[in-house]
Amino acid sequence: MPAAGPALPVLGAPRRRAAMPPRHLADLDLAGRRAAAAELGVPAFRAAQLSTHYFGRLVRDPAGMTDLPAAARERLAAELLPPLLTPVRELACDDGATRKALWRLHDGSLVESVLMGYPDRVTACVSSQAGCGMACPFCATGQAGLTRNLSTAEIVDQVVYLAGVAAGGAVAGSPPRLSRVVFMGMGEPLANYPRVVEAVRRLTAPAPEGLGLSQRHITVSTVGLVPAIHRLTEEGLSVTLALSLHAPDDGLRDELVPVNQRWKVAEVLEAAWRYGARTGRRVSIEYAMIRDVNDQPWRADLLGRLLAGRLAHVNLIPLNPTPGSRWDASPKPVEREFVRRLRAAGVPTTVRDTRGREIDGACGQLAASEPGSANGR
Repeated sequence: MPAAGPALPVLGAPRRRAAMPPRHLADLDLAGRRAAAAELGVPAFRAAQLSTHYFGRLVRDPAGMTDLPAAARERLAAELLPPLLTPVRELACDDGATRKALWRLHDGSLVESVLMGYPDRVTACVSSQAGCGMACPFCATGQAGLTRNLSTAEIVDQVVYLAGVAAGGAVAGSPPRLSRVVFMGMGEPLANYPRVVEAVRRLTAPAPEGLGLSQRHITVSTVGLVPAIHRLTEEGLSVTLALSLHAPDDGLRDELVPVNQRWKVAEVLEAAWRYGARTGRRVSIEYAMIRDVNDQPWRADLLGRLLAGRLAHVNLIPLNPTPGSRWDASPKPVEREFVRRLRAAGVPTTVRDTRGREIDGACGQLAASEPGSANGR
């Protein structure tokens, strides 16, 4: 197995300090937007109009907001609608049901977001950081290191863009309304805690303050930052918590998920159970199936014992290997036996639908392949 990575006191530290982007209306609640409009000498009700365009009609270009007087629109756009995401590439596969966007931020950082269509729903997978500081060795983003946290608006703007793509009918065979958001793109969401929580509040507030999604249709993932899980438990939110476990034993998890050296499996799971008990929400246990690493039958049995009787569901993820990596997905017979053993222990288990392999679908792959990418160094 590889070395565990950098010493934990600096785990997650950015490689360089980067300035956050300018203020955007999605950084503010509706009262904050009204106050900002008043500061600009624009009637406060114009902030609601601006918000209705952005969150209600999914219009991100001020030029399309023609019911606002030109002078007011120009002032509001300059202060509250700065461009945050510059498109670099957008790729589609699965007959258009999976679409991946690569964005360049104002400081040159690259982030990715994905739109996935199904017959009954459309899901956006968004990034919360440029890069990631958790150093998981099988993850392209983790190997790139952390550049910086995203702002609330940089997170929200990914979702608003993807919601607009869905509304435009680009995802054939799926509903035209985005209904779910998963924080499973680049970065560790709970390492950018305040901005991620604000993004959740913005996404779930009714229009024109926000996008009007159900909290129960938002999933926030974590590798197991225990203090942040405890903090999330007290937020009064009802989002799904997804715990990226990847190994049931500390010996292996110390290597696959280096933050486990700080918070061990038992402590991480206890925090997750506390979240589930407080919210009534089933915890999703994410487990990447890695050939000859964490897919042994005895590990399935151990995982089953840890989860039996708990409000939990296992989501097995066939590893999408990164180019040149020695990590590979478990063979299908091994995967099926893992599933069988977990279900025999009474643990609900599914295997994640594999999407986007031909468009660098794993998080961080597309950014790492971009020439000159700071993320991919």
